[in-house]
Amino acid sequence: MNPTEMTAVELVAAYGAKELSPVEATNAVVDRIEEADGEINAFCLVDRESALEQARASEARWQAGTPQGLLDGVPTSIKDIFLTKGWPTRRGSKAIDPDQPWEVDAPVTARLRADGMVFVGKNTTPELAWKGVTDSPLTGITRNPVDPRTTAGGSSGGASAAIAAGMGPVCVGTDAGGSVRIPASFCGIVGFKPTHGRVPMYPASPFGPLAHAGPMTRTVEDAALLMDIISLPDHRDPTQLAPPRLTFRGEYNREVTGLPVAYSKTLGYVQVDEEVGRICDAVVAKIDAAGMPVTAVDPGFDDPLEPFKLLWGASAATLLRTMPGVRETIDPGLGEAWDVGEAASAVDVFEARAVAAALGITMGAFHEQHNVLITPTMPIPAFEAGHDVPPGSGMTHWADWTPFTYPFNMTQQPAISIPVGTTSAGLPVGLQIIGPRHSDDLVLAVARFVEWLLAT
Repeated sequence: MNPTEMTAVELVAAYGAKELSPVEATNAVVDRIEEADGEINAFCLVDRESALEQARASEARWQAGTPQGLLDGVPTSIKDIFLTKGWPTRRGSKAIDPDQPWEVDAPVTARLRADGMVFVGKNTTPELAWKGVTDSPLTGITRNPVDPRTTAGGSSGGASAAIAAGMGPVCVGTDAGGSVRIPASFCGIVGFKPTHGRVPMYPASPFGPLAHAGPMTRTVEDAALLMDIISLPDHRDPTQLAPPRLTFRGEYNREVTGLPVAYSKTLGYVQVDEEVGRICDAVVAKIDAAGMPVTAVDPGFDDPLEPFKLLWGASAATLLRTMPGVRETIDPGLGEAWDVGEAASAVDVFEARAVAAALGITMGAFHEQHNVLITPTMPIPAFEAGHDVPPGSGMTHWADWTPFTYPFNMTQQPAISIPVGTTSAGLPVGLQIIGPRHSDDLVLAVARFVEWLLAT
């Protein structure tokens, strides 16, 4: 029984059966970090002493038969975007002073702590979580455990790489344009972006209504269980939704056969790598044959890339204006996004928001006919690490190569990436499942069905 290979649900079961202790699991995870992270660089902070203190407290609760929460004693790490009491949150930026009081937990961090989970450290992120790969002037390049020559994706690449490398079974990522789903697809794990507001956030993200937080795990069941922890309300987020009426774990395994779904391999405008397309086609054929009728149909909107870039740049500029001296040290690509935002007028921003609203209406009508939309998560497999765009592609912005993700930040819909195969080079391929706003439970249930189907 190797704790670094177990899911969160398996760890909890082992604790309850007294086959494994939180201390043993935590030591195994930190040992794995020390062994492998020199090459992968998924962590910007590791704190074995604090982790073992938390693990010993959890062990005492399990021995007394009084676990504190659903995942008491399960090791996890915190993306270095979420405020964490006692640890600096530098957000991948040299401009943020680590020597200041760190006395506040973000809502996500507070919920994980209250559940009794064990914090082993903080995960790397690109500067201010601004792009779809994970490297920064502060922490360097984060690599993909599947093939360290390639990128782990981003901006939650440190979290995704940690899970894929056995450095803890679950994390929470942020996603304002694909930052949970991109690295999940590249690293071969599950990444779920719930409906905007489902998981409270504080401080408010500079990316506004584009921004979401959600689970990154090895299985859909772990993602559902983590949602039950992190989706509870927090008064510091004025955009939060009402508390869920049902548990996500109670709903994720419900019957979904017979539900008609849609499949769009290109959204009508995306050029997809031939091997990625072939793998996704084969999985969708299995879904159809297993009793979930699939219709091949595009949702009917044009690529919203330019409005997305404008919203992204305006958000970046709003934040960076508050950080004196940052221009001298920031990632050059982030500086370019800042320039785009500074050049935009208020009218430009509201026009881009109108595009997002129209896109949401289009998708709302689409889901009147189709319960979920299935697409590839990424049109390409992971590419060479250390680059913002695939080398030789002629692209200039990270969003140019992730056309399946950012539209559904603009619409605020729930979307999940699950691993469905590997290329001939052994690189993971993800399938994306998108549902109507507020259908987080349905998206998880369909994802669980596909996960089960591929395992049988």
